[in-house]
Parts: sequence; structure tokens; C-alpha cells
Amino acid sequence: MSFESLGLSAELLRALADQGYTTPTPIQKAAIPVILQGRDVLAAAQTGTGKTAGFTLPLLQLLMTASERDNRPNQPRVLILTPTRELAAQVEESVTTYGRHLQIRSAVIFGGVKINPQIAALRKGVDVLVATPGRLLDHVQQRTLDLSKVEILVLDEADRMLDMGFIHDIRKVLALLPEKRQNLLFSATFSSEIRTLADKLLDHPVPIEVAARNTPTELVEQVVHPVDKARKRELLSFLIGSNNWRQVLVFTRTKHGANRLAGQLEHDGLSAAAIHGNKSQGARTRALAGFKDGSVRILVATDIAARGLDIDQLPHVVNYELPNVAEDYVHRIGRTGRAGNEGEAMSLVCVDELRLLRDIERLLGRKIRSETIEGYDPDPSIPAEPIQNGRGGGRRDQGGAGRPRQARPGNGAGGQRRPRNENAPRQGEPRRPARAQARGQEHAQPRAEGNRARTRAEVEGNSARPGREVEGNTARPEREIEGNSARPNLEVDGNRAPPSHEVEGNRIQPQSEADGNRAPQQREADGNRPRKPASGQRSDAGSNSRRGPRQGRSEKPALLGG
Repeated sequence: MSFESLGLSAELLRALADQGYTTPTPIQKAAIPVILQGRDVLAAAQTGTGKTAGFTLPLLQLLMTASERDNRPNQPRVLILTPTRELAAQVEESVTTYGRHLQIRSAVIFGGVKINPQIAALRKGVDVLVATPGRLLDHVQQRTLDLSKVEILVLDEADRMLDMGFIHDIRKVLALLPEKRQNLLFSATFSSEIRTLADKLLDHPVPIEVAARNTPTELVEQVVHPVDKARKRELLSFLIGSNNWRQVLVFTRTKHGANRLAGQLEHDGLSAAAIHGNKSQGARTRALAGFKDGSVRILVATDIAARGLDIDQLPHVVNYELPNVAEDYVHRIGRTGRAGNEGEAMSLVCVDELRLLRDIERLLGRKIRSETIEGYDPDPSIPAEPIQNGRGGGRRDQGGAGRPRQARPGNGAGGQRRPRNENAPRQGEPRRPARAQARGQEHAQPRAEGNRARTRAEVEGNSARPGREVEGNTARPEREIEGNSARPNLEVDGNRAPPSHEVEGNRIQPQSEADGNRAPQQREADGNRPRKPASGQRSDAGSNSRRGPRQGRSEKPALLGG
């Protein structure tokens, strides 16, 4: 069967001949006649089998044969939604290529670039608008776009849009469209979510599925190279250099990993660029353009590029890291083996990724051929580590990620406080606790270290802080420990201190003598032997607090508790 037998116009056949296309693919044979009949379509096909042309060609045919309508500003007739900027640009390029001999205007709008040029293009009038959902709604909110005249809606890579969380934006867009329209839903896979969306969106659709779901094209040769994780980059450089590969698309799991790998390949003397969601649109466009024209030899990408990258005769795809979702493997390797061309897909698999490899093989229904490169045999003594999703995956390559965090010293049960230099000054020698609301209430000095609070008198071994040893004894107040909180063995009942203790403010004094004089409080000074105060006199340690001598306060007779 040829394109002429599908009922396409002479202008479209001429554009196809300019591109060297003469025979339609299976998805094109099935979809083009149904779309030309004005029916809704639910179509799935393998990635890289020409489904973009499968809906672009009949759309241009319908626009050309439809009744003439004034090209009104800001009112497109066909709306094509895509999940990524790269895919939007690819689809709009296809519209321009196939419609070069037609008087049909097209435009593409997506985020990451200035909005004013897009507004100017919409004002001139657009027949076919290709857009990402977010920027499309931005134009609607700014009233630079009117969707009330849309005749045909296309959801391309619908499953990817659902995966990226665009379902709410899609519902908002559907509410802005006229009820009477033709709907086309194209996707690489058919999932239960896609069928649920199709039930609400499509009107008695014609299902088209030309191959089993989640299966790659047979034109792609797949192979697994076992290797240690630490030697993946070394093996990748060896494969590219020894085989003189000139155009290689490499997939990583994280954005940080893509940047790091591109820099390492550049250090190895291989021209490389990274493309992912954190890159500006200008940087992404330049990297993709350089990869297509050959100035960039290696394009390192995350799964943002697994859909929508249409590179003519791309020969090699490398999975530097296997994807966490098995279906993404199919979309990755679908970047090669397109339009009837053969391709090769290699996966560098370490011991951490054996479970992911089993998931992929279970999805494909067969084993992938494994080949160990001489000199890069994996070390069987290396244990597998858990693979962390998201940003943690980028940190894993630096070591330590995926391992359980050990308890911090001093935290939890059995935690030991780090030893400290006894000769070094204690930073911020414990300050007096804030005065309680009721004068005389006992307060332990809180000093948090980890999850354990300690009082002003530190309890470790048999050593007490200076100012806590009484008359040369090393005895210390007993402590009761409950959970992580420690407090002196002093009970507080209102402002009443326990018997045999003096209370002055919040400070507990040593036991008083019967004659009313205060017993001296024995202190150690920098390791010197304590000085015995004269009889009947108050010692310096008793008269000075940690903040220095109290000013303007007269001596009071000792108070007896109770």
C-alpha cells in the first residue's frame, strides 16, 4: 500500500516525496483513513513507528478540504497537546514539513521562553497550535488565546502527560473547548488510566493497536553489559572510543547524574552535552541542535528526552542507569530503530540494578542478551545497595546514599557523649537558668545535646563540674533519669525547698550550719586544691555566683526548708 491509496492530497504527497517517504507504516495505514472520516480515535503504537505523521497528515488534509473560514486572531482550529517542550517542537516541525505546500499556519507555545513572541504569533492567526498544557493555560488566563473555535483536539503521548501529573491541566483545557469536536488520543501504551480518560473524552472511538503494548520494535538490537557501578563511566568511554561511535544518546536516572556524566565525558575528550528539566529552554535547544548536526557527539539525558526526540538514523542508545519504571525502558530504546532503520540499545548494569533488569525482562517477556566486556568483569564480592529515587539517586553515586543513617553520639539509648578536652575552656560556660515564675522553684540547667538534656551539674563518671564538690568530696547529687530527661533528686513543692537545703533565688546552697552562718561552698579553681575559708566567714565561692559578685544585696539569714 502507498500513500496515494490513503486518499491524501497531491500537496501532501509532494511533501512526503520531498522527505523520501513512499510507504506508510502500519499505524499510518490504520489511522489515516479513520481520521479522514471524522471519527474519534484511540491509537497506540510502538515508539518510533511514525504515529506523529499518522495524525499530522490527515489533520492537514481535513483543514485543507474544510469550508473556508476567516483566520481569526487567537483562535486556532486544531489543538495538539504534548507533555514536553521537545516533543511540542518536534510535532510543530512535522506540521510545517508536511504542510509546506499548503496555506496553513502553525505555531508552538511552551514554557521556559519569553511569552511575547508567542502572543504576537497568535495575533496573526493560527490554524494548528501545538502546546504544552502549562503555557497554554497561561495564555488563556492572559486572554491571548481563545479555544472556543477548536475543531480537532489531539492528545499526543497521553500516558506520559498523566505520568507527569497533567491530568488536572487537561481537565481545565477540556472545559474550555467546544463540545462538538473530533478527538484523537495517541499514546505509546494503553494503560487503565488512559482508557479511563478515553471513556470521558472520546465519543465512540475507533481503537487502533497495531502491536502488543509495551514492546519495542524488532529493529533494535538489545544487549546488557554487566559492570561495577564505579567503572560505568570508564566502560562507556571505552565503548564509544573503541567503536568510533559518532552519535550516542545516553540516559541517566537523575539530573545531577546527567550533568556529572557529561562533564566526565568532556574530561575524557568526548564532546558531550546534558539535557534535562533543570536546563533552560535555550540550553536544551542548543544541546539538541548540536547533537543533530554532529557538533555534539554524546547527548546525556534524563527521561524527559525519552519521548519526543526524533533524530534521523540515531544508531546508538545507552542506558547508563536503568530506569525505575520498566515501561520507560521501552520509550528510551525507542529513540533508535526508527522509520525502518536498525539501531542498537546497550544497558550498563551493576549489581544494584539486577532487580530493575528482571522487571524489564518480565515486561518484554524474554531475556536480554548479556555480554561481559573483557577487562570490565564485575566484582562478585561487591554487595548490592538500594537504589534511591529522585534526588537521592544523584547522591548515591557519591557514596553513602541508601545506607541507614547511624545514630548520632549521645542520641537515644546507649548513646555515648563524645569525650571533650578537659583543659579546653567550655564554650559559653553554662549560664544561670532563667528565674522561675515563683521565686525559689528548683530548676535544672537545660543544656540539650542530641536528644538528652543535662543539668548544671554534669554527671559523667565520678567527675563533677567545678563548684559542685563539697569539702573535697567527689560525691555528686543523685540523678534520676527517665527517658532522655535528667533532673536532680530534688523535689519541688511550690517554693518550698527540701529540708537541709538553702534556697536563695534559684540557687541551691549547701547545708547551713546551726549558728546561722552559711557553710562555705568548696570550689576548685583550675585544678588547685580547694581553699578552706576562715571560721565564721563566708567563702569567696559562696559570695560569688557564676555571674560575679552580687551588687547591692545584703546578706540574709539562712532559711530552713519547710
